[in-house]
Order: sequence, then structure tokens, then C-alpha cells
Amino acid sequence: MRGTEIANFPIPTTCAYCGGEVIFTSNAAVYGREYGNGRCYKCQGCDAYVGVHSGTVIPLGRLADKELRTLKIMCHKLFDPAWKGPAKHIRRDVAYERLAACLGISVSQCHFGWFDKPVLMQCIEIMNNPLWYIKKSE
Repeated sequence: MRGTEIANFPIPTTCAYCGGEVIFTSNAAVYGREYGNGRCYKCQGCDAYVGVHSGTVIPLGRLADKELRTLKIMCHKLFDPAWKGPAKHIRRDVAYERLAACLGISVSQCHFGWFDKPVLMQCIEIMNNPLWYIKKSE
């Protein structure tokens, strides 16, 4: 079931953006104080970072620079209203199933934190249709 598994996304050691060394550190290095579980992977050469699953060293996804983080935020702004808030049009797991189907991937691979820029842009294009989560007739 989606959300109950912790995927083993590769631990970053070298930054894909600048080639800098990536260290496991307190997320206070990013935010000025610790939030959540307080840990992250952060590039020593640029502003790329990624949080970790609580109680583990497993990254929540890929190392992200400001542009990638902005795209992920945009995706959540389009995705979350389908299952959150007063309307709750669809269950969260079903929303991920529908998005995965639109992307042509398995639901186990459907995670904004894992996506690169082209896939996040594709998600934004899909979800700009306000009824993206409605199952198409066969």
C-alpha cells in the first residue's frame, strides 16, 4: 500500500547540480533551526538538499535545488485539493493511482520527491486540468 512503505531512494554523496560534496546534517543548516526529524542531506557547494524519513537515513527523494523544490510545491498545490480540504473529491491513494496512470508509471513510483524537472512539469500540465483525477471511460 502506498504511503506505508519507505522506499530506498539512493543516498546522495555528490551533488547533481554543482558536483559538490553532500553531507548528512541537521536541517538547521537549511532552515536556521531544526524542523521535523531535524535531519537532511545538504550539498556543501550550493543550496540543494533533501530531508529524510523519520528515524532513518533514507532520503525522502532526490536532492533538490530551488527550482526543483518550487516545482514540487506547485505540484502539491494542484494535487492536494483533490483529496484534502472541504471538497475531498477522491481518496489520496486513488489520486496517486490516477496520476500514475496519466504518467504511465506504477503507483509505487509515483512520488513528487522522486521526480526530476521534466516529470514534475508533466505533472503540472496534467493537473492543470481541474478534473485530472476523474477516471476516463474505457
